[in-house]
Amino acid sequence: MQEFRFKQVEDETFCLMGYQGDEKEVFIPNTHYGQPVTIIFDGVFRFHPEIEIIHIPKTVTDLGEFVFEGCDNLRHIELPEKLRDMWGNTFARSGIEEITIPGSVMSLASGTFTDCKNLKKVVCKPGMKKIRAWAFAGCGQLKEFIHDSDVEISAEAFTRREDSSLRK
Repeated sequence: MQEFRFKQVEDETFCLMGYQGDEKEVFIPNTHYGQPVTIIFDGVFRFHPEIEIIHIPKTVTDLGEFVFEGCDNLRHIELPEKLRDMWGNTFARSGIEEITIPGSVMSLASGTFTDCKNLKKVVCKPGMKKIRAWAFAGCGQLKEFIHDSDVEISAEAFTRREDSSLRK
């Protein structure tokens, strides 16, 4: 059983605010009351280790903070082509192994993939402009990182906050 809780936002679309369920595969609805779901709010799937696959609707433009934190078995997720923002720590401490970030996401926030110990491959499609400090902190298995040559990557994108403070 999957139950979702929504809240209408200013532009008449809906934000996914809560989730209850215990399935391995989650299907987020495209609409609520006939209007598109555009935001997945902070921590909605946090600490749901049973989740292995999540289907995000093409209408989603924003992923909140810590949305998938502690989803230890999350292996597959396809981000929508219209996605604009991942607010920070979106995938922190999740089991994600590889991900393609659409070109509509112009920047990766600090901590987006913190401690994703299984992350091996990241593909940033053309359009990405900036990757901030600590975006991939603790991702020791990351071997394949594909991006355009003009992406501005912080010197600390692959280090921990503590590691960078030791250099001062």
